[in-house]
Amino acid sequence: MSSSQTDDLPRLRTTADYQFGAGVGAALFPEDEDLEVKRSSSGRPQQVVADAERLVTYGTDGRFTLGLEGGRRVAAALESPAGRVVVGDESEPFVRDGKNVFAKFVSATGPEIRPGDEVAIVHEDGSLLGVGRAELSADAMADFDTGMAVMVREGAGED
Repeated sequence: MSSSQTDDLPRLRTTADYQFGAGVGAALFPEDEDLEVKRSSSGRPQQVVADAERLVTYGTDGRFTLGLEGGRRVAAALESPAGRVVVGDESEPFVRDGKNVFAKFVSATGPEIRPGDEVAIVHEDGSLLGVGRAELSADAMADFDTGMAVMVREGAGED
């Protein structure tokens, strides 16, 4: 890893801690891992990749969008159900296939989730099904029987 890439990581860890919760930055971007920071043409960090898997994309709005491996790391770093939306068997094949999560199928959520937050979508058994953007708050996901709860960006595919 080049020195400019290592220079980015403390700032990226701080951003991850702010966005997802304390300790997530170190879990997403461990010190002892060889991470690649891909840059835009202007030199701004754009993606962080580990072992050819995208962890996150760093948006121009200063927020991360999660890749599947990033979702796994966020879920592992936070106490359940923080940072995640939990669904049961009826939603599993659809979410794995990249279909959106609807409120009536949500069994639990991190209480901190707000519309626009990046979340990991997990099965009740804890396995990662996908990652996406919350469309509703945690309270609304619990209260509503209709409506999209999470716009799935990437499904985990077949298990």
